[in-house]
Amino acid sequence: MQPTRPGRPDPRAQAQQAQLAASLAGAVDLAAVKARSEAAARAQAAPPPTAAAPAGAPGAAVVDVTEETFQAEVLDRSFQVPVVLDLWAEWCGPCKQLSPVLERLAAEGGGSWVLAKVDVDANPALAQGLRVQGIPAVKAVWQGQLVAEFTGAIPEEQARQFVTELVRATTGGAIPGTGEEAPAEAEDPRLDAAEAALERGDLTAAEAAYQAILDAEPDHPVAGLALRQVQLFRRADEAGPDALAAADAAPDDVAAQARAADFLLGTGDVEGAFERLLDVVRRTAGDDRDQARQHLVELFGVVGDQDPRVAAARRQLTLALY
Repeated sequence: MQPTRPGRPDPRAQAQQAQLAASLAGAVDLAAVKARSEAAARAQAAPPPTAAAPAGAPGAAVVDVTEETFQAEVLDRSFQVPVVLDLWAEWCGPCKQLSPVLERLAAEGGGSWVLAKVDVDANPALAQGLRVQGIPAVKAVWQGQLVAEFTGAIPEEQARQFVTELVRATTGGAIPGTGEEAPAEAEDPRLDAAEAALERGDLTAAEAAYQAILDAEPDHPVAGLALRQVQLFRRADEAGPDALAAADAAPDDVAAQARAADFLLGTGDVEGAFERLLDVVRRTAGDDRDQARQHLVELFGVVGDQDPRVAAARRQLTLALY
């Protein structure tokens, strides 16, 4: 996860929305953009979460979620505050260790984030749709997008760090009671043109707008990351789904593997993109290995070092190299 402007859409989420909403012919599916706008509007009309509200009530910091309420309680609400999914089951021992910790942190959070609890046995379709491989599983959602996750019980301090970084990275805020001050971040009108281009699915215009900002201010806190993300989604769009078949047919073609990884990341398959390039690193040597390593590191920068999937892939890369 990476910091974004408070009150502004995450550039990566916007770029994903634009890439997924555009066909290979370049036509924009306005229904996808409309659905996202409607979800944001519903979220604005919903009561904000509060720690004082009874668990499960509208606006509560801890809610029980079912397949019927997932849209309202998770997707719509994630346009107000980040939502942390706690996927658990009654028979799961580690879940009984982690869930009370998350519930306590949510109550302490004072409405800065919401804990949404999902019983995977009672809601198998949700578990399947969220690609749950094991429990307890924790997944963070912001503005309708999955932005971070981890599996297994972790110590309270690590859980606290996870939600603190989530709130800081998504809303630019601080969790009440942590003693941290949220850094003030001024609006930058130069970003408006890029964000407007992303809203209409015009990645070329968005790339040009971000590049213009960087030409004038090379150390801009938002434009650099946003530009890398938009460039990634342009490459993914250009590669198209045929890149996967081409890469599978030529496993020793590093460039083909890189294009396939771009396409996978552009469609949200972060682990698949990383694993494809890790496999190249493991199987090759010399220039081919270095080329795959460099492209993988570039994708790490697009996703962001705060994402736990990046940390896991970095460990695998170290093992593969040494």
